[in-house]
Amino acid sequence: MKKKSDWLIPAGLILLTLVPSLAGAARLAGLAQGGPVTAENARFFGAPVAVSLHILGSFVFGVLGALQFSPGFRTRNPRWHRMAGRPVIVAGAVAALSGLYLTAVFPHLDTDGPTLFSVRMAVGTAMALSIALSIRAIFARRFAEHGAWMMRAYALGMGAGTQVITHLPWIIVTGTLPTGYTRDTAMAAAWLINIVFVEWRLRRSVRRTNSVSYSG
Repeated sequence: MKKKSDWLIPAGLILLTLVPSLAGAARLAGLAQGGPVTAENARFFGAPVAVSLHILGSFVFGVLGALQFSPGFRTRNPRWHRMAGRPVIVAGAVAALSGLYLTAVFPHLDTDGPTLFSVRMAVGTAMALSIALSIRAIFARRFAEHGAWMMRAYALGMGAGTQVITHLPWIIVTGTLPTGYTRDTAMAAAWLINIVFVEWRLRRSVRRTNSVSYSG
């Protein structure tokens, strides 16, 4: 790779994916072993297939999706981009739809505030819709629009990684995990940070394209 951005961007995104992926791997191991079942993890044993699909879909979406953010690698390997794009779309859809299902069937936790259910449903719906719109853009051969919608879906899908960061200030100050409205705010802030950043990048890209066109 010729530019730092060719490896820095995907490396950073993969690192963001690894933290929740490690927790997911531990959860899968627990499901495979059949326990022990505790009050904290009982909800996962109540929907093992959906939980497994969500974890695996999120991991594939996070890792393969990160590689799509390497500008030089994507340009030099257009065939790989198209081939890898298919499992990325499938994995993203699986992650979004299983996430919506789990949000609907999981019992309310005492640590969750009253707004987190609505936030999760909104995020999952927006992610699934973004993927659907990206697929429609492909069939219409609107490739820039396809990329923009997939970036939005990826931003929402990577919320779990950013949530590690948004939780840190409270943990550092209090030494405890946030609960109630504080937890809801930290969770929602992660998704908001991700989507705002992507929208900023998209608008910056449009301005650059317009500037080049105008200069030409």
